[in-house]
Amino acid sequence: MQKTTPMKKIRLLVCGFLCFVTSLYSQQQLIKIEGYAQGTTYHVTYIDAKNRDLKPEIEKILKDFDLSVSTYIPNSIISRINSNQKDVIVDKYFIACFNKAKEVWKNTNGAFDPTIYPLSNAYGFGPGKKQHLQKAKIDSILKFVGFQLIKLKGDHVVKKDPRVSLDFNAFAQGYSVDVVSEFLNSKNINSYIVEIGGEVYANGKDQLGKSWLVGIEKPIDNKETENPLKAIIKLDNLAISTSGNYRRYFMEDGQKIVHHIDPKTGMPTKNNLLSASIFAKECISSDANATGVLVLGLEKAKDFLQKHPELQAYLIYTDTDGKYKTYETPGFKDLLVETME
Repeated sequence: MQKTTPMKKIRLLVCGFLCFVTSLYSQQQLIKIEGYAQGTTYHVTYIDAKNRDLKPEIEKILKDFDLSVSTYIPNSIISRINSNQKDVIVDKYFIACFNKAKEVWKNTNGAFDPTIYPLSNAYGFGPGKKQHLQKAKIDSILKFVGFQLIKLKGDHVVKKDPRVSLDFNAFAQGYSVDVVSEFLNSKNINSYIVEIGGEVYANGKDQLGKSWLVGIEKPIDNKETENPLKAIIKLDNLAISTSGNYRRYFMEDGQKIVHHIDPKTGMPTKNNLLSASIFAKECISSDANATGVLVLGLEKAKDFLQKHPELQAYLIYTDTDGKYKTYETPGFKDLLVETME
């Protein structure tokens, strides 16, 4: 799976000088592993009384996960379904992604829709060849975009149109964070933070008994380097995902083409909402809803969040003068450590 660009929208604040200093005063040692998976990097930090190196097992989990839901692997389950191979049996990873997608699709009134894959591919945000799209071509593709055109029947997928294709990349990376977290739980590890491609879940406390900290970037158009931080957040048994249009985009005919596509119009989103950071108990939920909120735009996102108090949000947008503004749900103040100008 290749969802993210090299730089993160959310940054862990548990490494470097801070960790070196604090570990001098702690009896508990942090174990940190990192690597490359799903077209991006991952970082897992945990406290284990047995001092186990779990990297081989975690990398095996991530490899198996990709073989289920990565559109960048030709023989993955999702790729075989998209190419209409017969008798493809789905696994637990695919089923979890499909069911969550259906839930968020309904809740966002179709703003989040994984069947947008043919359009995302055509725009150049997938493994396929980029096309120069005209309105007639977009309209022709929209005829087989819509989650109502596909369903899960037992361990098989049934399509109403064979051209319907799925893309879970908008949220599967968040689910992979949950999968790794569940693995750590199975090893009786209760204090950890997992980050894959910028999606994060933290459980328990750090080595000083304090909440894990993460930083949310300012949404400045930037494909290569880190942006300055806009806010520092504490996480305790909580996930965060940020969706934004300032990392994955390209310029064409003087227009900025972003990777979030509106499933109803077939066009890249254009609104004043720059980034959406969503907090939830599971990273699959924070990731999927962050994408849906960004497509909805600011005003519809506010209405949506009021109906879903199980989610907390930190939205960054521009006002009519082009200045940064933020919208925060009521529970966000309990997570906030510091904000920057």
